[in-house]
Amino acid sequence: MSSSGGTHRHALVIGAGLAGAAVCAQLARRGWQITLLDAGTGPAQGASGLPVGMLSPHVTRAPTPLSRLSVLGMQATLVELQNLVPQGQGWQACEVDNLGHDRGRWPAALVRPSALVHAWLREAGSQVLPRWRASVQRLERRESGVWRALDSAGQLLAEAPVAVVAAAHGSLDLLAQPDGPMEPRDLPLRPVKGQMSLAVLRGAPLAERPQRDNGVFVPRYEDSGLPPAWPARLWAMGSTYTRGDSSSHLTPEAHEANASSLQAICPPAARHLRGLQASGELLGWAQVRCASLDRLPLVGAVPDARVLRLNKAQAGSKRERQPLGETPRQPGLYLLTALGSRGITLASWCAHLLAAQIDGTAVPVEADLVAALDPARFAWRETRRQSPT
Repeated sequence: MSSSGGTHRHALVIGAGLAGAAVCAQLARRGWQITLLDAGTGPAQGASGLPVGMLSPHVTRAPTPLSRLSVLGMQATLVELQNLVPQGQGWQACEVDNLGHDRGRWPAALVRPSALVHAWLREAGSQVLPRWRASVQRLERRESGVWRALDSAGQLLAEAPVAVVAAAHGSLDLLAQPDGPMEPRDLPLRPVKGQMSLAVLRGAPLAERPQRDNGVFVPRYEDSGLPPAWPARLWAMGSTYTRGDSSSHLTPEAHEANASSLQAICPPAARHLRGLQASGELLGWAQVRCASLDRLPLVGAVPDARVLRLNKAQAGSKRERQPLGETPRQPGLYLLTALGSRGITLASWCAHLLAAQIDGTAVPVEADLVAALDPARFAWRETRRQSPT
C-alpha cells in the first residue's frame, strides 16, 4: 500500500482535529512535508474542541477489535502526552470508577484534546504548512498521479502525490461523490452528536475520582489552558450520544439527559447540575462526532469500489476467493475517520498505523486487527453478499 517509493514525500491532510493532527505528527517524524487543509480558522474547532475527555481502556470479558485497539491506543496516547504536554496544561493522570458492565477501577487520564492537537502541530513545525478557511469540496487525481484538493468554485487549494482524508463525517461527502471512488453504502459513516454539561468548580469536588456508567462524571478538572473559553477549574458530565444528529447547538433536553445519567452515578451532583441549569449558570459544549456502522475506525488506503464491483462481476462464482487485502485501491489516497467518542484514545495509534502504510514500513500488529480497520471492508462485504450475475 506504500505510496512513498518514487514520489515526492509530500502529503495533503484534510482535517485538523485529533485524527488529522496525529497524521501530521506521524508523517513529519518520517520526514514528510504536509499541507494541512481545514475549513476552520484554526485547529481543533470541531469535536476535538471538547473541554475535557477521558483516556481509558475499553474493557470486555473477551478480547474484541475495539478492546484490543483501545489497549494499544491508550498506551500510545499516554506516551504522546508525557512527551509533549505538561500535566496541568492539557491533561492530568487519574483513575476512573466504572460502574457499568466493565465494573472496576482503571487507570485513566483526563485530557483536553486541543492541547494534544496543538502539541502535535508544534512538534511538526515547518514540515506542516496549515491553510485555514480552506474548505475542500472535491478531490481529483490527475494523470500525473497528483491529488488535487478543490474548493466549491473548483479552485485549487493544494496538491500532492498523497492525500489523507481525516475530516470526520465530512469524509463521506468528499469520497462518496457521483464520480468518486466510493458510494455511500461503501462508507457507512454516521453523525453522532455529543453534548457535555459543565460548570465552574467552587469548593470541594462531589466525588473523589471520575466515575462512568452511561456517560462520564468528571468531579474535578484543572487546566491552565482552559481559559478564556472555559473555567480553569471545572466539573463536567457527559456527553450524550445522539445518533443521526448533525447539529451542534445546546439543548435543555440534552442537559437533562446528562442529569438523568448523573443521577445513577452521583445523586448530589445531579441535583447540583439541575440547580445550575435552573439558575442559568450551567455551561455546555456540543459537537458532532463520526462513527462507522460497526463502530470501528476506518484506517488505510481508500478502495476503488467501482473497480472492485466490476472485478467481482467478471469473476463470477470465483469471487469468494479474492481476499480483502487484494481490494483495488485509489493510488495515494488514504482515510482516517470514524473515531467516534474515542478519538483521544485511538487517534495517535491509528495515525501511526496509517503513516507506516503510507511510508511503506512495517508495524508490529496482528493482521486481523489491521483488516478490522480497513476502509475497504464494507464495500468488500457488500460484493460478497451479491449474487453472481
